[in-house]
Amino acid sequence: MNALTMMVWSMALGAIAAVAVARAGDLFARPDAMQLRALGYHLSVFLLVLVESGVLQQVARPGAERLRVLQVLAGPVCVGLANFWIHGWLAAGERDRVMAVALRLSAFALPALGLAALALRADAQLPAAALLSLAGSGLTCWATVRAWTTGDRLALLMAVGCLLTLPAIAGLYAIAMRLGHWNLPAHAAVALAATLCNALTGHVLWRRARRSWRTRETGSVPAIDPVTKVHSSAALVQQLVAAQKRRRRTGRDGALVAITVFEPQRIATLFGNQALNEVWMTLATRIQRQIGVVNPVGRYWDRCFVGLVETIPDPAWVRTLGLRVAAALRRPVEVTGRDGEPVRVRVDFGVGLVHLGRRNPEVEDVLHEAQRLAEAARQMRSRAALADPAGGAAVPVEEAQFGPRRHPLPASGSRPRRRPPPLTHRPGRGHTLEVSPISRSCDVTGWSFPKPSPCCWRRISWS
Repeated sequence: MNALTMMVWSMALGAIAAVAVARAGDLFARPDAMQLRALGYHLSVFLLVLVESGVLQQVARPGAERLRVLQVLAGPVCVGLANFWIHGWLAAGERDRVMAVALRLSAFALPALGLAALALRADAQLPAAALLSLAGSGLTCWATVRAWTTGDRLALLMAVGCLLTLPAIAGLYAIAMRLGHWNLPAHAAVALAATLCNALTGHVLWRRARRSWRTRETGSVPAIDPVTKVHSSAALVQQLVAAQKRRRRTGRDGALVAITVFEPQRIATLFGNQALNEVWMTLATRIQRQIGVVNPVGRYWDRCFVGLVETIPDPAWVRTLGLRVAAALRRPVEVTGRDGEPVRVRVDFGVGLVHLGRRNPEVEDVLHEAQRLAEAARQMRSRAALADPAGGAAVPVEEAQFGPRRHPLPASGSRPRRRPPPLTHRPGRGHTLEVSPISRSCDVTGWSFPKPSPCCWRRISWS
């Protein structure tokens, strides 16, 4: 390696180190697991370039055997760490099961396969490590492009950065294996690709981390509801309008979910406003978890939450979504009572779902329809309602008809699902509050749920 080539690679390493130092400063200012993983990724890129470019050999002059081991392990470990980090960055577990499994498996399999490559012949170890690294980088590119097609705008920039890793890794391993004659422009091209991919990845990571930090710490008023920390009504409507524009272009199916809470003032009367705020925060967290962290959820007005699932695999999937959201909200919420003791409260709610098909109605009409269905769902056993395609009447999601499935289930080998036992409603009677002197749990919905022995309950009824 001559002096000019050494200067090119030194400049590339300096640029990569500068991004790592900036990330370390963010980690010191706002300690977070995401910041720590990002710092580890940038350091692994620095070590990969240092080892494969030949700079380490010129500076430290390690033994030939030790250098070969480092060159074999550097690529698979760096790409595996990148896939582990990008799994959380894309929220793959909430977005797509196939994407989540592929990224998680590659994150752990690539370093293990890199170690296994050391058992090959000496002349086959570096080619095997190069193929593993390129395969892992190709998987990362596929995952980011897939996330972009489902509505994640920042994923497109990440996909460009991942695409630059392919020539960078191929060039670095070609230099390490001494394939062909490498002049100064060729070294500069590979160094530029490595620097740009690291810088672009760091920039997109910084933007996502800054958005997450603002949402969690400052609330970003008025884009964030100050109590629940989900989108405010104005920000939610903007998200819905933008999603409708994307759906007109892609033609994908989606779903809108509206959750209306009924008579919350009774909780405030019994246990105070602080307890009611705790209920709102818990409900918002549960809804966001069921809708998915990459899908927008907002507080449309004080008693109504709205969530948008921009892409669904099949219209029949809306039924599963409605039942899942209703089951999560049916669980009691633990709040702090007026005397400081924990109290378990059940809320009265309804879930309305609107399937967003190939037609693109106005956002205002979709919101109005979802709220109408949520009002009707209050009287239903499952607490979730859909519109009947024939007449538009509200029907329970478990009775909704969607026509033939786009992805049919296998003809054999599948077992029918067991329907949950029905809940019993007491029509004609007032709502009942049941308080346990032991756990102080209460029910404000008018439904009867399994409870401990009657000897430890006292009943208070109102009309």
